Amino acid sequence: MSNQQPYEPQFEPPHEGHDPYQQPQQQADWQQHTQQWEGQTWETQVQPTTPAADPAYTPPRTPRTPEGRQAPQGHQQAHQGYAEPQGTGHSQGGAHAQAYGYDAAARPLPQEPAVQGWDHARPQQHPEAPAPMAAPAPTAGNAPGAGAAPGYGPATVTGNARVTDAQRARAEGRSPVIEPGIQPAALTAVLALLLSGTAAIGEYALVVPLVLLQAVTAAGWFRLNGMWPARQGIALAFLGAVTADVVLLAAGRENAPAAILGTLGVWVLLTLVLQLRSHADPDTRMYGLMATVVSAALSIIAAGHLAAEPDAVTVGAAAVAVAILARALPLPTAASVVVALLAATGAGFVVGGMTDLGGQGAVLGLGAGVCALIGHRVASYDYPSRFVHFTAGVALPLAAAAPAVYLLGRALS
Repeated sequence: MSNQQPYEPQFEPPHEGHDPYQQPQQQADWQQHTQQWEGQTWETQVQPTTPAADPAYTPPRTPRTPEGRQAPQGHQQAHQGYAEPQGTGHSQGGAHAQAYGYDAAARPLPQEPAVQGWDHARPQQHPEAPAPMAAPAPTAGNAPGAGAAPGYGPATVTGNARVTDAQRARAEGRSPVIEPGIQPAALTAVLALLLSGTAAIGEYALVVPLVLLQAVTAAGWFRLNGMWPARQGIALAFLGAVTADVVLLAAGRENAPAAILGTLGVWVLLTLVLQLRSHADPDTRMYGLMATVVSAALSIIAAGHLAAEPDAVTVGAAAVAVAILARALPLPTAASVVVALLAATGAGFVVGGMTDLGGQGAVLGLGAGVCALIGHRVASYDYPSRFVHFTAGVALPLAAAAPAVYLLGRALS
């Protein structure tokens, strides 16, 4: 036990920059304030003093604040574990030297934080603060406008999301509602006249343009919702429309509500089962379910032209044709709507005079015109493409007018 040497912590005196006029004074101050180990240890003999640092080695001076602390924040945080509670006098510095000293000659630390006791012992020095570093001048490669192509933003990790046409229209202050125009309106008028003419011939003749209307309706709704080609959904909706036509022909006009609503209920259930078997994510399945159900519903409801009275179909289809052509005229929106409704009412009154409806055809023409304008507005929404205009823009006015034609036709006959 007595042969073991006690632990002798050594202290490294704080270093200053090389100053030939102050070096002897600093060394004397350091030796004066160096304390000996006087505590009780395994051996009670006096321990030798710590050897003085080599005056030939002077580490580079680090900038200090007027209080004597070093300026860099990072070095103070790195040695925070060696800090002690603040105190004054030389006893503070002596105790710190006994506890955490280092051999200056063996392991120098150029940027060790200064102890408060030593700051009181030597004269305070206030060097000038270092000048801030100037920002590097841009080189020829990264200078603005030197080689950068205009229109490109900063590089990103995930990339920039593509801005859709509707978002761009909203950002520029333009309306995302784009009306189909005169060409789709002309196609709608042609299809409406076909329905009006074949309705006077017979129900089997009416099936031909009606099936064409239902096919375009099924495809146009999917395209309007941005889902293309969506062959399975279009085929499912079109198959439901054809099924409704077959049931109507078999059951007769007197059972039209049961045939249309029954077919619609079965197709909604079938669509739900097929979507539940899909392996897509839940959001995609829900979106596909809603699009398929609505497309099938519109296609099946278009069968209302087949369920309505022949005279009502003749008057209603003619009113839709005139209303859509008037709506396509280059007029303000409010004026165009008013002109279209007046044209539909007039067409219903004229064509109704040729049938048994008489003057009541004006009411049916007005109702069919209102529903047709609603379908026209739906087909114009969310910055549609030309393909949407030639599908949904053609079929939706006639499909939306089918319930009005059926209900008003039964009420007025």
